Amino acid sequence: MDNLTRRRFLTLSGVTAAGALAAGATQVNWSDLMAAAVDDPLPTDQSVLVVITLYGGNDGLNTVVPAADPAYQKARPELAYPSDEVLDLGDGLGLNPGMKGLKGLWDDKRLAIVRGVGYPEPDRSHFRSMAIWQTASPKSPVPTGWLGRWLDATGADPLRAVSVEPTLPPLLAGETTAAASLPLRGLALPGGALGTAYAALGKPSPGEGHWQARAAKSVLDLQNATQVLGKAVKSGHEQEDEDDEERTKGASAGGASQLGAQLELIAGLIEAGVPTRAYSASLGGFDTHADERGTQQRLLTELDGALTPFVQRLQRTDRGKNAVVLVYSEFGRRVQANGSDGTDHGTAGPVFVLGEKVTGGFYGEQPSLTDLSNGDLKSTTDFRDVYATVLQHVLGADPARILASHTTTINGLLRT
Repeated sequence: MDNLTRRRFLTLSGVTAAGALAAGATQVNWSDLMAAAVDDPLPTDQSVLVVITLYGGNDGLNTVVPAADPAYQKARPELAYPSDEVLDLGDGLGLNPGMKGLKGLWDDKRLAIVRGVGYPEPDRSHFRSMAIWQTASPKSPVPTGWLGRWLDATGADPLRAVSVEPTLPPLLAGETTAAASLPLRGLALPGGALGTAYAALGKPSPGEGHWQARAAKSVLDLQNATQVLGKAVKSGHEQEDEDDEERTKGASAGGASQLGAQLELIAGLIEAGVPTRAYSASLGGFDTHADERGTQQRLLTELDGALTPFVQRLQRTDRGKNAVVLVYSEFGRRVQANGSDGTDHGTAGPVFVLGEKVTGGFYGEQPSLTDLSNGDLKSTTDFRDVYATVLQHVLGADPARILASHTTTINGLLRT
């Protein structure tokens, strides 16, 4: 989703105050970020939430595939996966063949799949449906995101939530507080001879004044951050080369390298002890009205290639073990394939929850493919149940204060 589309989303979705806050979101200063990790480090036993948005409306039926259901095969004669191609999960379901890493996490009980997630009276507009998911207000537009309201309720420190996306998403904008923004493009360092000279600026000099010393420390902090965060921080030339390669391949915004870099950056921040409790990242391109099978499998392979090593890396540290990942999209797709080897905007879909604190397995009822509502799946799980669960068990918040008195949670999904 490019900046123009995001601006339209903010305008058309009714998230007006959030849009204003997003426009003036705090750009994270590296000195402040590293100082926070030293002065007020995240306790090793405190949980962290990582929210990944799949923009465009991911086809849930070809992600968690009911390959054994004759109604699925009949509705999608060209798009349906046969049972021997999917990665078996049991209950007649299988993961898309591009998600082999996530199948391993499923086998290790670190992946939970919440089935049939949606909201009452579904809307097939990208903008309205995404606004509903990001504000957690299905009945009427509200000017704040659900995690923005959590920020409002827990203090004014923007470092409590950080977006590594190109633009701060509305879900992180509250009435009085917006999350900090740390876009990847803001991390590029000079390369070559200029990079060597830049690094030298961080070295202390005898007799320098207060402001000169402070400027030098800022440079040193950024250099240190590259050691902490690894390849997520790249030289200017490396970033330009990757951008050129991305454009040449025609990859969608937020593609594999971008999401992988976003998650690598988040992992480094968690490990460094930055006192952030919620992060957001995203992957786009899921609006598959035509030629869906190849496009979606490529995107799901990109998701798998970024998410699997991220979750595996988190298991290696105490702070990482307390991180929980939530993956969602604004809606699923229609059950019946269209005439262009694709699917049109639908309703309910699966939500993934991953991490060491997750009790892996299926949650919620699998929607029927024959008992439909105007050709769409009937939602079996309210999306606010998922939010209430992570608010309570990950962020330690009262869901009723954030979700307009919605307190229903999913029993057993998360271990405290």
